[in-house]
Amino acid sequence: MLKKVCFIAICICSLSASAQQKDSLSIKNGIDNPSLLTTHHFGIFSSRINPNFKLAPPKKPVLTISHASGNNFHPFVEAYFPKDPKVREEQSKLIWHDRNFHFIDQILTPADYLNIVIDAIIKEFRIGINIPLNKKHELGIALRSYLITKGKHPFSFFSGDETIEWFHSNIEGGEDPFGRRYYGLNQVNFRYFDRNGNTLELNENGYFVGGIELSHFYYPALSINSLRNLFVNFGSHLGINTSKFNSSLDLGISVNVIKKAKLKNLYEFNVGAGISVLRKNLIDFKHVIDLGNNPFLATIQSDLEISKYTRKGHYNAFGVSYQIQSRYNRRREADYYKLLGKWEEINGGWHHGVSTLYKAHSNWSFIYTYGHHKYTFSIFFKEDFLVNNAPDLQTGISLKIPVFK
Repeated sequence: MLKKVCFIAICICSLSASAQQKDSLSIKNGIDNPSLLTTHHFGIFSSRINPNFKLAPPKKPVLTISHASGNNFHPFVEAYFPKDPKVREEQSKLIWHDRNFHFIDQILTPADYLNIVIDAIIKEFRIGINIPLNKKHELGIALRSYLITKGKHPFSFFSGDETIEWFHSNIEGGEDPFGRRYYGLNQVNFRYFDRNGNTLELNENGYFVGGIELSHFYYPALSINSLRNLFVNFGSHLGINTSKFNSSLDLGISVNVIKKAKLKNLYEFNVGAGISVLRKNLIDFKHVIDLGNNPFLATIQSDLEISKYTRKGHYNAFGVSYQIQSRYNRRREADYYKLLGKWEEINGGWHHGVSTLYKAHSNWSFIYTYGHHKYTFSIFFKEDFLVNNAPDLQTGISLKIPVFK
């Protein structure tokens, strides 16, 4: 009799543990990262696209509140773009810093001209809601806004000038490698004069609403979902930009693939890969600033995440994300442009304000997420290892809460 009672008790405990594991695994929906978009000083005026590595629409509407802080720094630099095809060909034969083009006037030496200087901590505030329409469709709505600050401690402890230059001086990079100390720490200098004669200027504590983003995701039911634990979703994206500098409409599409693997001891491993294409400024509502003459922004992102569930059904997840985005300006102009700056006064990077507009932008993000059936909390830091300084270092936090039970 005692053996039968013990056997029944063991079975009940086993079933309970199995059910608890099943419940704990059900609260995690693939890789549900926060927004990892950069605070690029051109990108903040367009919608751009976040990848979607969820396996299915959420069971309930989810409210997301997030904040990011990025250190953007480019010393003042001028650029001339000769219009004469013969002059362009001559300049293309020289390395960019040895080009001898000298602008005299628009009649003798016709050329487009622009200048830019960026020095600020750009803070993003984003609020959004994701609404399940049915088992295969999801609607996302997000509002983004931005604040321009000096980034003094303690409000921008990790992304501020003082922290970054302390790291350069004491750990890696050397003393003032890009001239932050030369120009002064904790400054706001945000001004861009485009080739059409328009000026974009933001001052300290300048705040603006960047726009509204609408996203629709479709999660098809495929045989590989159960056979391979492989999931696919397709996204369509509409961005309405509302700032006075770029009042316009963007349109984009995305494809995302997620592989899920359940491991022993309540571990789970997820891999995600996504690609998106955005047609920015498909429609301009007003006269806009030239924020790059490449009309398309293509992005590829891959994520790796390892999760550990607790006996209470919560989880801790650590993720690494790599993202690369196409250039803002058409590549061919880099073959003949002429750049002018204070190259003899700072160690390096004086040309980045223009030259990086002609390069693909890549970055790494490192994310920690704590998941609970009532909320999900994430923190991340993002680093630009190619030192484009757009931004150099970015940090962020995010809180997701199911609503409308």
